[in-house]
Amino acid sequence: MNLSYKWLQDYTPCDLAPRAYAEAMSLSGSKVEGWSSLADEIKNVVVGQVVSIAPHPRADKLVVCQVEVGRGEPLQICTGAANLKPGDKVPVALHDSDLPGGVHIQRGELRGEISDGMMCSFAELGLTIHDCPDQREDGIMVLEPDAAVGQDIVKALELDDLSVEFEITSNRPDCLSMIGLARETAATLNQPLRLPAPTVERESGDIADYLKVDVESDLCLRYAARVIKNVKIGPSPKWMRDRLRVCGVRPISNIVDITNYVMLEYGNPMHAFDYERVAGHHIIVRTAREGEHLVTLDDVDRTLTPEMLVIADEAGPSVVAGIMGGEQSGISDETNTVIFEAACFSGPSVRRTSKKLGLRSESSARYEKGLDPNACMSALMRACQLVEELGCGEVVGGVIDCYKNPLKPWKIALDEGYMNRFLGIDIPRSEMEEYLTRLGFGIDGGDVVVPTFRADVEHKADVAEEIARIYGYDKIPATLAKTADEAELTEEQKFKRAVGGALVGMGLNEIITYTFISPKYYDKIDLPAESPLRDSVTIRNPLGEDTSVMRTTAIPSMLEVLARNYANRNLCCQMYEIATEYRKQGGPDDLPDESEAVLIGMYGGESDFYRLKGVVENLLEATGVKDASFLPEKGDPTFHPGRCAKLLLGGEEAGTLGEIHPHVAQNYGIKQKVYLARIPLAGLLKNARREINYRPLPKFPATTRDLALVCDESVLVGDISRAIAESAGSLLEGVEFFDIYRGKQIGEGKKSVAYKLIFRSDSETLKDEHADAAVERVLGALEPLGITLRS
Repeated sequence: MNLSYKWLQDYTPCDLAPRAYAEAMSLSGSKVEGWSSLADEIKNVVVGQVVSIAPHPRADKLVVCQVEVGRGEPLQICTGAANLKPGDKVPVALHDSDLPGGVHIQRGELRGEISDGMMCSFAELGLTIHDCPDQREDGIMVLEPDAAVGQDIVKALELDDLSVEFEITSNRPDCLSMIGLARETAATLNQPLRLPAPTVERESGDIADYLKVDVESDLCLRYAARVIKNVKIGPSPKWMRDRLRVCGVRPISNIVDITNYVMLEYGNPMHAFDYERVAGHHIIVRTAREGEHLVTLDDVDRTLTPEMLVIADEAGPSVVAGIMGGEQSGISDETNTVIFEAACFSGPSVRRTSKKLGLRSESSARYEKGLDPNACMSALMRACQLVEELGCGEVVGGVIDCYKNPLKPWKIALDEGYMNRFLGIDIPRSEMEEYLTRLGFGIDGGDVVVPTFRADVEHKADVAEEIARIYGYDKIPATLAKTADEAELTEEQKFKRAVGGALVGMGLNEIITYTFISPKYYDKIDLPAESPLRDSVTIRNPLGEDTSVMRTTAIPSMLEVLARNYANRNLCCQMYEIATEYRKQGGPDDLPDESEAVLIGMYGGESDFYRLKGVVENLLEATGVKDASFLPEKGDPTFHPGRCAKLLLGGEEAGTLGEIHPHVAQNYGIKQKVYLARIPLAGLLKNARREINYRPLPKFPATTRDLALVCDESVLVGDISRAIAESAGSLLEGVEFFDIYRGKQIGEGKKSVAYKLIFRSDSETLKDEHADAAVERVLGALEPLGITLRS
């Protein structure tokens, strides 16, 4: 938003230098990007008067002029312009002068004749034909007869206005207006704010005889219209053209300029219709119908869709609501009667339509942020007032105002104790009320009354922010947030830290991988074509195919890291990640289910299945997970069918661990055995027992017995461990599996497994007969299972 510094003075006094003004406004929350003035580029250019004109003696297309500039003798200036006559007053760039665009003028010669400067066209002064509609584009600019000879051209043409560029955030559409920025300026500088209510003194006729309006869509929050008759199309006055130019808007004609002027002043976009081009003199606010088209003012034929809001007449659409008007309803030199529209449309609807059509405008930039429907009537009245002031038409009596659900101000409790604690300051309630009143808020007892143009203020914290920015952020002492002492980790966060700490303690390194992957990654882990894990959430605007879907499993991500380390010749690698995975759920517009899993990957060194299983068991012990068991897994194509196990917690499947299938390892270019575990975090957290029970150090020594047992190859080591624990009795302190052997001494289809049994009593030193009795019970329990003591 560009602000005219001169225009600002209409609403509030401000005499600060540009830098001081920019610093004050930025500190109060209205960030200034910069400022500029056409006057800064024009130096040593004055008003001159042509005294005489004579042909150039050596050039047919040049003339030699004597020009009075109020500095002694007239200057001789050569020119090729044909629009001058003696007595004309013109801009003269003297010797050693500067013009916009970095042009520097010095004394010189033209075909042997001295030229002591240059007479300027409007373009050479940085202006356009829209700024100077009464000038010739191919000639020298001719000034008003009352211009003072010798006066600085900046003063003569009033080019000394300052354009201040503000960066307006999306939550403050009220500041996309002169009045909004004037309100901020007055509050910041503690100056009075003047906002006179627009009025129309003379009206004739009744709008009901001219126009009918129907609003058929809830996407239009408010629609107001007035009619102007006996319109005289022509240029706007210079003061209006100057203000529009400084704010970055091109002047066009008085009626169009009035709508743009009001949009800049009030922030509410307006539109002007040629009354005779509105079919049936009936305006219908509705959504477009399938197959409808509209040629907009930029001469582009646009296809409309049923979700787009349009302003139509009985013949079809004439405006894309809130974005741009149609070519057939625009104002022309023949326009005699005009309809002024001031409306408020749904911000999200305007944004979607603008994006779909690839069309943005000053109007859409405002509407899409959400405007105040209560500003419509003031903007409409202001436009009619300007018509009356400029004498370019007659205002028809009456207003059509379709406002189904009027927006009313809302209240928020003004809790001074909360405000001071929240901000870390100590100011009285009266001072808070003063700051809020300066910003346009009301005070009703113990409440703040929020005006409807401040839709961004919804909670107490928002009110606190308003107080803070006028009080001064630079005055607030630096303190720790009051919640810092009260904040603590959630149980899930604590558990994740415990998981990470346990794995780091076992020598693993943490990695963090991207959650976006390529769908080809599923092929690399040999995932079946019909696997539900292939049904990924697709990214609408991916950076590339390698990051086009959200992973359903983090196994490919871990393998990518291991493969990269292997390619870099790292001989041993042990990694872990607590990775987020995404699974589709519900309809196509539903957000995916996000869950986390612990991934452990390793190769090289002492890495094998038992090393991996030991890491998992230690992790379970460190996080308080009990009653874990393992079962062989042969159906997962990513893992080796004979070296893979399922983790069971509480009888439910809770993860997979094992050696990666050689074909999958080959897909990743790893030419040695790779081991990987994937354990969903939710299962660990569900089965974790975080209570720590104190047990005193044992007073009596332990007694151990080693058992070498022969069993069928199909018998699981874990099943034997459980059978030993259940039959040994209360003196058993622990069971440790430590060896497995296969050979001809054992027999075909058999294996030998070795366990260490640890016995201890809390009340006495155990004797051999105590341990021997427990071993006999164990052997007796194992015999029915076909498990015997190795001889």
